[in-house]
Amino acid sequence: MAQELLVVKQLLMAQPFRTISPPDQRFPPERDPRLGHYFRTREYTERLCEPLITEDFGIQSMNEVSPPKWHLAHSTWFFENFVLAKYSSPFRPFHPRFRDLFESHRLPHPGFWSRPSVEDIFLYRAHVDAEISALYGSSTSDQQTELEILLALGLEHERAHQEFLLCDIKHIFWSNPLRPSYASSAPISALREAPREAWFDFAGGLKEIGSREAFSPAAAAETPRHISYLNDFRLHSRLITNAEYLEFLESGGYQEPSWWLADGWAAVVKHGWTAPLYWERSDSDWWVMTLSGLSPLLVAEPVSHVSYYEADAFARWRCSRLPTEVEWEVAVEASGAKVDDGNFLENERFHPFACDPEQHTLGPMQFYGDLWEWTASSFLPYPGFVRPQTDSGDYESSLMCNRMVLRGGSCVSPRALLRPSYRHHLSPESRWQFTGIRLARDVKPFPTV
Repeated sequence: MAQELLVVKQLLMAQPFRTISPPDQRFPPERDPRLGHYFRTREYTERLCEPLITEDFGIQSMNEVSPPKWHLAHSTWFFENFVLAKYSSPFRPFHPRFRDLFESHRLPHPGFWSRPSVEDIFLYRAHVDAEISALYGSSTSDQQTELEILLALGLEHERAHQEFLLCDIKHIFWSNPLRPSYASSAPISALREAPREAWFDFAGGLKEIGSREAFSPAAAAETPRHISYLNDFRLHSRLITNAEYLEFLESGGYQEPSWWLADGWAAVVKHGWTAPLYWERSDSDWWVMTLSGLSPLLVAEPVSHVSYYEADAFARWRCSRLPTEVEWEVAVEASGAKVDDGNFLENERFHPFACDPEQHTLGPMQFYGDLWEWTASSFLPYPGFVRPQTDSGDYESSLMCNRMVLRGGSCVSPRALLRPSYRHHLSPESRWQFTGIRLARDVKPFPTV
């Protein structure tokens, strides 16, 4: 920590921080019409910030959360650092210290910084957008091909931060005693009961998984496509509901260490967990924090904001287990589930849906959207994985340790981010993202000794 603070001190002493020039003195407003997708993505990130007030932008409510203005700046840093710095001539950074301020993990505790201001960050975004447009418009056809590859990677990175932004806002608002509301209306579900219990069997054997697309840095962790062997398995038809998780809680699940992995029980004791994150009890009723403020806990909705440890403990309590990521991907392809059917960010509900009770016999549901599904698989390289050698870095493979894989996306995931092979990953203690539970079982249990 002393070394990190020394770095910060050296940076701050390098030159005084000053107000950035007005936008009309720094860049033109023109935009290349061929970059419509780029600008739509960038503008949507800013639209997600419209419900915030200035004071909200600088809050860091815990280590896993980043202040909203950091997300705005970091996603812009990518385009300045990996596109403009490489192709613009001459290149002049918007501010000489923004690279150090907004590179991932470069400096500690961005929630401690009052400067740069929110206005400065929006000026930074507008400047980089204008420079990207000018660069693309003046590039040759060969350069445009290279630029489009980097821009596509940058937009995938920005879409990921749209999701993180909403997860962080939810935690920031929950940490406020006023429990403010981000969205205009609380989520309401007419369903008062979940679909009945249903399981679906899937054949094992040699199965091929991984990215089907040509290699791209964005999908590097999903490569190479490879063969895995599976035993026959079965999956629960839907995500586990609040009602089902309440049974685990009320049966003493958080007081009985036998259901928990050793590290999981240590987390329960360390953090004092007694329920999923955002659950609050008032007298005999349970309430839950949503992006629309506090809402009554609706029992038919899927339980969310649980850690891997909680998901695993619940599965053990239900004489089940979590699916592996191979089983999840094989089941998705076998069932014909489509990404477009999911409840994603674009719905702007910002909350998981309850399953329709009439649909439970048709096949597994909720593979995409609603909640990320914990798997029993560690986030490790696939057999034959080669670390990508790219200017934009190798961020994903640097995290292939002490993390568990999640699949399927959530109600705040951009739909364009998802594909059958997409591997999300979190530490097993993480609860602030929209995470849920699907159960798995062996069709023919192995004999016990």
